[in-house]
Amino acid sequence: MTEQIAIQDQIQGNHCFGCGSDNDQGLRIKSYWVEPDKSRCEFTPSPYHNAGPAQYLNGGIIATVIDCHTICTAIADGYLQAGRNVGSGDKIWFATGKLDIKYLAPAAIDKPVILEASIVERGPKKTILHCDLRSDGRLCAKAEVVAVKVPDEW
Repeated sequence: MTEQIAIQDQIQGNHCFGCGSDNDQGLRIKSYWVEPDKSRCEFTPSPYHNAGPAQYLNGGIIATVIDCHTICTAIADGYLQAGRNVGSGDKIWFATGKLDIKYLAPAAIDKPVILEASIVERGPKKTILHCDLRSDGRLCAKAEVVAVKVPDEW
């Protein structure tokens, strides 16, 4: 069995703070397919990613990792739907059209957060995804994301 390469590591020229492999100062999350239409990401926060109470993960960081995990899932799916390997040929990009997050419980700063994204609907110009974020087995946030296909020069 071969080891999977993270979706983000297959996307060239991605300088995004949350998911860009080309951004040395960013979060550099890593997402992997776990089944058709479903991807998973495990992100370990640093202590400085905290909210007001130091023991919890900042809500903006939660939003960022949800956004980046789902958008990278949409990008990878775009390549798969085109019959290509991620990163091959002309670039396929998606950007956030809508990010609707429900914060349900605080996420611990000292534990990894697990994100699972599922593709709910796909079309030629947009993909709709659902994402759950869990900390220590507890559902802390869930989101609906509309990923909009954008040109390479966006």
